[in-house]
Amino acid sequence: MRIFAISDLHLDSFDNKPMDIFGDTWKFFKEDIIENAKKNKITDKDIVVIAGDISWAMKKEEAKTDISFLDAIPGKKILIRGNHDYWWKGISGVRDVLPPETYAIQNDAIKFGKFIFCGTRGWNVDRIKPNDLGQYEIKENDGKTKLNEDERILAKEKERLKLTLDAALKMRNKGDEVIVVMHYPPYTRGFQETTFTKMIEAAGVKTVVFGHLHGERWKKYLEVRINNTKYFLTSCDVVDNKLVRIK
Repeated sequence: MRIFAISDLHLDSFDNKPMDIFGDTWKFFKEDIIENAKKNKITDKDIVVIAGDISWAMKKEEAKTDISFLDAIPGKKILIRGNHDYWWKGISGVRDVLPPETYAIQNDAIKFGKFIFCGTRGWNVDRIKPNDLGQYEIKENDGKTKLNEDERILAKEKERLKLTLDAALKMRNKGDEVIVVMHYPPYTRGFQETTFTKMIEAAGVKTVVFGHLHGERWKKYLEVRINNTKYFLTSCDVVDNKLVRIK
């Protein structure tokens, strides 16, 4: 079993938001991904992680057409939600439209062989100061505690990361490895720690996959190590539409 990853496909079967306006990398990106899967000889025994921003669709019925493209990529596909996956509402509805051998994670975890996958969307940790999110807890609305929108979302994502890590650790046996999948980078753009990275490290996680970042500047930072954890950036335009080998 091998593990590959990619993210930010921004699929658009209805051609409402063509991605090639952002550069030549996007002109034949779907064909490039399939060709790379063939080059890597990916089989049904392998796993392909897709770290969010899967489809531009607004409704799951529309997203179903986009998601069908994933069937052309061999292997078991594991998905998490990105910030542009507006079609991703309740997890039951999401799972209803997934093709065979395609799995979605939300507040839970999934295990294949000795690998356990868990994760959540995350949020832009650079939007608040300080970057340690520990002070932002979800509290009862008593009319006194008020969080701005970014703080509110970050607090929820912190709770979701806790839930998914807890689910993974319950599954973990001796020799198993937990891999965290997020859409947003868990660290700051200055490569500083946050509560997200501290939670991940406290759980003994050595590998994290994420996306969201675009542009040439990030090609220098496809793999970042913070303490004992490696973080893999997999946005498809940044990795030239190649599936990134994680394990």
